[in-house]
Amino acid sequence: MSIVASVRFRSGSKSYYFDPRDLQVEAGQDVIVETAQGVEFGQCTEGNHEVNDDSVVKPLRPIIRIATDNDRHTAAYHRGREKEIFEICQKKIQQHKLEMKLVRVECSFDGSKILFFFTADGRVDFRELVKDLAGVFRSRIELRQIGVRDEAKMLGGLGMCGRPFCCSSYLDEFVPVSIKMAKTQSLSLNPTKISGTCGRLMCCLKYEQDAYEDALRRMPKAESFVLTPDGPGNVSDVNLLKETVTVRLDDKNEQPRTYRNCEVQVLRNGKGSRDGIEIPTKRPERYVEPVESAEPIIPSILEETVVAEEEVVREERSRRRRSRGGRRNKNKAAGETAAVAAEEQPKAEKAEQGEKTTSRRRRRGGSRPKTENAAGAETKHKEAAPAPKAEKSEGGSAHRRPRHRGGRRHNKSKSSSANNGGEA
Repeated sequence: MSIVASVRFRSGSKSYYFDPRDLQVEAGQDVIVETAQGVEFGQCTEGNHEVNDDSVVKPLRPIIRIATDNDRHTAAYHRGREKEIFEICQKKIQQHKLEMKLVRVECSFDGSKILFFFTADGRVDFRELVKDLAGVFRSRIELRQIGVRDEAKMLGGLGMCGRPFCCSSYLDEFVPVSIKMAKTQSLSLNPTKISGTCGRLMCCLKYEQDAYEDALRRMPKAESFVLTPDGPGNVSDVNLLKETVTVRLDDKNEQPRTYRNCEVQVLRNGKGSRDGIEIPTKRPERYVEPVESAEPIIPSILEETVVAEEEVVREERSRRRRSRGGRRNKNKAAGETAAVAAEEQPKAEKAEQGEKTTSRRRRRGGSRPKTENAAGAETKHKEAAPAPKAEKSEGGSAHRRPRHRGGRRHNKSKSSSANNGGEA
């Protein structure tokens, strides 16, 4: 095992291992390292850590020191100088009429070397250009031709997914991508639809390739002969993402059905004849979705609020009950007082009142008061009985008969007043 520190020189570039020696380097720190091109300024992406000796190419270059403020100012000065050098180089390319596109300019930390990156369709004779640039900048000049993928990584941008380029954001190196990956993932084979901004196949095709290959090993191919819970049939379509298969059952009346991979038993994988294939009598079981308990999760704050509201409602109900009980007691007490006062009345007064009431009713031609329970029966009896004859009072006047015999007396107040007048 070797102790190393990872250092990156440009954003989106590859990280390299360096020997920290006696320094304790942490991620995010700026460091000065020694490279094959000379002294460079970089940023630590991973501090001191151990790696296998097989992944390290020895001897490792050392980390000279932790960057100081002067080192940062020097690096910033050269970054600003790169813009001026870029504009001058473009003018020189136009003067020499070279078919090349300048992409980026990089200056070394000590300013002794200037590196130019460019793209071109073919080979370019830039010998005269190098001489001209060396005479202008008085430094060692190096021109390097790159591909379109490297150009996209240096320039950056947004992909068709709306996110920054993977190559310029976090990919250290390009992974090999082929059209076979698009075919495995059931994507369109049109190069314009599966190509990135750089014009090459998208790097993201590699991300899900392992998952698709694993699904292909576990799932049946198209036109395979399988046994389902509804009977045997042939696979018409395979969905690798959902891990489902569409099966045409042998029963012609049945429509194609979709099953999970666990519900299908493969009897013959791929195209071929069914001769000699024995269909098992036991069919695969259907997949049952797991039922999740739908218990409401109430936060503690909401639970406390609900409990407080319930207590308020409970107190309000008890207060109403107490008030109702007080009113009932008052009414009961008033009723008891009235009953006692009624009992204390002299019996003579009660008798006198009863006699007056009876005589008054007799003069009116009425009858004794009836109870509420026998009201209906007494009403029927009154209707059936004949009306009594009018009797002469002490004054000699006779009572007038009711207008309708056997019926209810109408305008009771008028008849009462007439009777009273006759008595007078």
